[in-house]
Amino acid sequence: MNTAINDYNNLQTVSDKEICDQLATIISKNLSDAENKIWHAHPVWFLNGNPIVGYSKLKNCIRLLFWSGQSFEEEKLANEGSFKAAEFRYTETDQINKEDLKRWLNKSREIQWDYKNLIKRKGVLERLK
Repeated sequence: MNTAINDYNNLQTVSDKEICDQLATIISKNLSDAENKIWHAHPVWFLNGNPIVGYSKLKNCIRLLFWSGQSFEEEKLANEGSFKAAEFRYTETDQINKEDLKRWLNKSREIQWDYKNLIKRKGVLERLK
């Protein structure tokens, strides 16, 4: 795992750190070819420069965000924002369903919207895959 992501996780409370560590481990294992770094102050994984998945600390939870998640057609993921992102929020480690997460990560590789060029296209998203 990227040391900056490890540092991010270590700044969290004990229970949130456990959630972050588990998410980072599962994401890194399933997206082993993805670049990962702190982006806009949060851990994010990228494929070919395109943000795919990341997590962040909110007031009372850890939010897992899939940039193209609205296209996954997954009931457990909630729409987030005005683009194609979807999220799942965790307050305890036992809420992490590894099978769901692996399936979402596979879909994040197969279904991608081009966030990398969003500014260049003046806010218009195009589907990559």
